[in-house]
Amino acid sequence: MSRKEIEAKKPVPRVEAKSMRLDKYLKVSRIIKRRSVANDACSTGHITVNGKEGKPGTDVKVGDVLGIRFGERYTEYEVLAIGEHALKQDAAEMYRVKP
Repeated sequence: MSRKEIEAKKPVPRVEAKSMRLDKYLKVSRIIKRRSVANDACSTGHITVNGKEGKPGTDVKVGDVLGIRFGERYTEYEVLAIGEHALKQDAAEMYRVKP
């Protein structure tokens, strides 16, 4: 077995980031499906981070509360984890919907 084959079989360690851009977090966590839509929502004032207006480049950290307003609907999410990539089944574990 060649060295490349051995390296390919090693598990890739999951890298936990300390913070992430707001628009990227919304996309990776699948709260919003597309990053361009997340960017537009942030730019137009539909997203808040800890009660303050969130811009696309705002840093999001574990423990932050995101408020998202689309039309009449307002939902708050608590950030539980931040990661560069998340599988579809793991994405819901990155946040908790607040009552």
